[in-house]
Amino acid sequence: MESQAVILALAALAQSSRLAIFRALVQAGPTGQTPGVLSEQLGVAANTLSFHLKELMHADLVTQERAGRNLIYRARFDQMNAVLTYLTNNCCQGVPCAVQPAPTCDC
Repeated sequence: MESQAVILALAALAQSSRLAIFRALVQAGPTGQTPGVLSEQLGVAANTLSFHLKELMHADLVTQERAGRNLIYRARFDQMNAVLTYLTNNCCQGVPCAVQPAPTCDC
């Protein structure tokens, strides 16, 4: 993963509403969520939610799919895991760490 992609992802998550939206999508798993459910669950206005989802999609952390009349948003677990791998790559100066990292999500 390129450092610019990591910077873009971290910048997108460095805002409280976007972080909450991303966490809600992670918790929803591969089925994702509609904007209506996210808006109600998080108490975020629809237009504000739309802006934040666009920013998360621009950072490549979220996908959007049309299902009939609904839009379904999903967290990109592969991208999330790539960011985490980038951040922890070569930790502890190349020596195996005393603390084992949490397993990555295979959703």
